[in-house]
Amino acid sequence: SVDSLLVGSAEQGCDPFAQTQRSKLQHRRARINQQINKEMRMRAGAENLFKATSNHKVKETVALELSYVNSNLQLLKEELEELNSCVDPRLHVFTLFPPLPQAMRTPSRNEAGLELLMEYYNQLYFLDNRFFPPNKNLGVFFHWYDSLTGVPSHQRALAFEKGSVLFNIGALHTQIGARQDRTTLQGVDRAIDAFQKAAGAFNYLKENFSNAPSLDMSTASLNMLVRLMIAQVQECVFEKVTLTSAQNDFFTQLQIAQEAARVEEVYSLVHQTMTQAHVKDYVPFSWATMVHVKSEHFKALSHYYAALALCDSPSVSDADLPEHEKAFVQFHVTVPEGPSLHLVLQDQEERRKLGKAHLKKAIMRHEEAMRIHSLCKILRKMDILQEVLSFTHKHSLSKYSEIDHEEDFFETGDAPDIHPKTNQRPEIKSPNFSQVKVTDIFHRLGPLSVFSAKNKWHPARRVHLARGENGFGLTLRGDSPVLIAGVIPGGCASEAGLKEGDYIVSVNSEDCKWSKHAEVVQLMKSVGEEGVDIGVVTLQSSDGQNKLAEINPSWVMLCLFGILWVVESGNNKAWGRFHLRPKGMSTLQTLVNLC
Repeated sequence: SVDSLLVGSAEQGCDPFAQTQRSKLQHRRARINQQINKEMRMRAGAENLFKATSNHKVKETVALELSYVNSNLQLLKEELEELNSCVDPRLHVFTLFPPLPQAMRTPSRNEAGLELLMEYYNQLYFLDNRFFPPNKNLGVFFHWYDSLTGVPSHQRALAFEKGSVLFNIGALHTQIGARQDRTTLQGVDRAIDAFQKAAGAFNYLKENFSNAPSLDMSTASLNMLVRLMIAQVQECVFEKVTLTSAQNDFFTQLQIAQEAARVEEVYSLVHQTMTQAHVKDYVPFSWATMVHVKSEHFKALSHYYAALALCDSPSVSDADLPEHEKAFVQFHVTVPEGPSLHLVLQDQEERRKLGKAHLKKAIMRHEEAMRIHSLCKILRKMDILQEVLSFTHKHSLSKYSEIDHEEDFFETGDAPDIHPKTNQRPEIKSPNFSQVKVTDIFHRLGPLSVFSAKNKWHPARRVHLARGENGFGLTLRGDSPVLIAGVIPGGCASEAGLKEGDYIVSVNSEDCKWSKHAEVVQLMKSVGEEGVDIGVVTLQSSDGQNKLAEINPSWVMLCLFGILWVVESGNNKAWGRFHLRPKGMSTLQTLVNLC
């Protein structure tokens, strides 16, 4: 069984307890989705009845029923949303045809679990080539659960199994990245690497697999996931810059502000993707809200750090002015209103005014992020997120109070947006399947190049072969397996029933599928007068090839000449209607074309 072949893999990298929790979660999701589908059908029927009837009492009754149905739908969707947010929903619960190793169903959330999934994915390559013909379905169903809705999906294509495992590899990378301690530089680097690998897994899945029956593996959903992973990488890059920036000078603050603007840009792109028609109704509202909150939050941070660069740095001297002006001229998307950049950099009061405008915008963005956060019931339960938003908002208010003067009677202008820029572009790291070496669990079946699903075989047969005066009467060729290249007519091999093209798979019950030519010859030479039992298999396609080979080309040419002679002879009774030779073409040219 597959269990006995993979027993070594099941010892490491699995979490048996996870199966219980995740299976319960998927069953709850499936039940809720069934109830939602039932309510949707009831609502559709009630709406049709409401449109069709002209009876006033019936309309009132239907309207009341519709209100109940809509209320139930809202409650069910909220319950499903809570399930999708309380536990990481991106891992499938998968079941291959039984028996399936328990380890493959419950990978642990670490590198060992990743290695286990990669090993299983690589084994599917051998499984595909061994047993799944390219032009035929075996009727084996692969059963998976949608990662967000819990709705079960199944397909008879092994590609669906491979794609689902690849999805889990990407999801496992996201969980590993989220678990890193990003308060340290090493933790941030590990998180960046994990999210980049997750983006690579989802992108590889998008480019190489299609027609998935579940929505989470559709092109639109995978495209959203790739962009979400890239946004998380960019957020980690921002955190890395803040960790490595020891000095709070003018250039460092500008760099941090532009990094924050870049994070805002990528999260805005993710939010646009989540609000598209094919994704909006599928992605949980808490996901879309969280992305929107992060977009506003990092936009506020970009303006906050711009204000710090302007207000906390001293005025620029004439010697340093060209360098500062070069950095500042590419900092804003549009040129700020008011004095020239030359004057702003050298005049502390002008710097304070522009910094105040940036702080005003930062406070507005912080408040917008908090407002959006308050609209989502799930996010309101996340105390840490609420604390972060409140903390940064208070920082901006405190800085604004610090630079605000009582005698400021001027109206604070509108600060231009920060030009997004990053020093570390995210990299999409495609899965490196070769790094996990596996041994074909079906190795005993023989070399994959010969014993694969592409070839059709006659049933194996056992032949008793005795040695004659001139030997066995056959010639052998090749290795693993050894091929009978020729059979002498009238010899021992011919009388025993061996044919040219047979593959030797055993000698005296000893398996020879992987044996070298010299080893098989030695086994056959070592037998005595009693002879040797040889197990052979024959390709079905070889029969057709042999029959074609037996046709004499001379007979083909003779038949073609006969047909042309009949046509040329003008026998109208039998052949007059068939014009094989066009006008202006010789008999020889016609023959060449027919050949």
